[in-house]
Amino acid sequence: MKNLVLISFSILFLGGCASQRGPMAMAAMQPISGSAVQGVVHFQEMTNGEVEVRADLTGVPAGTHGFHVHEFGDCGDNGNAAGGHFNPMSAPHAGPDSASHHAGDFGNVTADASGNVKVRFTTRSVKVTAGSTSSVGHAVILHANSDDLTTQPTGNAGGRIACGVVTLSQMP
Repeated sequence: MKNLVLISFSILFLGGCASQRGPMAMAAMQPISGSAVQGVVHFQEMTNGEVEVRADLTGVPAGTHGFHVHEFGDCGDNGNAAGGHFNPMSAPHAGPDSASHHAGDFGNVTADASGNVKVRFTTRSVKVTAGSTSSVGHAVILHANSDDLTTQPTGNAGGRIACGVVTLSQMP
């Protein structure tokens, strides 16, 4: 009987967790501008309206780097074809915790001394599902410098050192 209760509880619990996850998308990050950056950025939509963003990058110069979703899904011309920050609500540039900011303003990520970035955060600024704030079809850009979170319209984050286009993916 104990085993049956435990199995029933496990199925109920695991089933409940699975129902809290929605569609998933990813951007395979590629080096640009002569950098060695590569990796993956995952976008997992949750049923509570948040999107969990996970970035796992290597080859990043040690330090802090601006990290944004950009307007177009095009990494050509060393990432310049991606345009400016994704900003469907015409908001000013700011940090991701500011009341008003570009949908693509994800702030900064920090690479360790070995050039690795491993970060996980949630946001309500972008979605995976279709709509005006969907990240799908847009580019993720990693910048050479940190984002000062105030300079308009880019945060003075410098050149683009990695780019990947966000595409829908299958659930793992």
